[in-house]
Amino acid sequence: MGLYGTYVAPHVINFACGSSGFAKWRARCVGDLNGRVVEIGFGAGNNLAHYPANVSEVVAIEPSKVMRNKAQRAIEEHHITVTWGGLDGQQLALDDVNFDAAVVTFALCTIEDPIAALRELRRVVKPGGELRVLEHGLAPDPAVARWQHRINGLEKVLADGCQLVRQPDQLVASAGWTITANYQRYAPGPKPWCYLTSLRAAN
Repeated sequence: MGLYGTYVAPHVINFACGSSGFAKWRARCVGDLNGRVVEIGFGAGNNLAHYPANVSEVVAIEPSKVMRNKAQRAIEEHHITVTWGGLDGQQLALDDVNFDAAVVTFALCTIEDPIAALRELRRVVKPGGELRVLEHGLAPDPAVARWQHRINGLEKVLADGCQLVRQPDQLVASAGWTITANYQRYAPGPKPWCYLTSLRAAN
């Protein structure tokens, strides 16, 4: 991964994805969940402020030691039970059908094999359980999309593998989830980074 990817990129990513401008998007994503939740790409715990009290536990998957250390402050501030569940979302060391819901926020852009991760979530979520996704991705406007393709290589280098040109809804559907709601629009900010998808899917 190198020194940049290990020690610098996590701070860059958290600065970008931890913006207060995304708070309402995060609340929309997780604000009405309940029961036991597995979250891939837990990061610095930016979703914890938005989980409701009837979430009994969040099992967090996060490969970055820097992010896990940053998350400790959020864990201490919020009354949500958080258990560390491993490092690799593509191969979860978790039992089958053991969760009421799964959450992925700003991680499908970076995971090397996002469909593998989404299939793993299907394995561990109970039948009838839900997937909640909040991601940036390929914009529908041709001019913006062209810029995304132009700078995608640089983005991958600067943001530890993050890609601007993935389509989260297509990834979710390809992994076998049934999309039940899909909200897509630009958030405030530079358009190549701010076309967001907030979706719900059933297992």
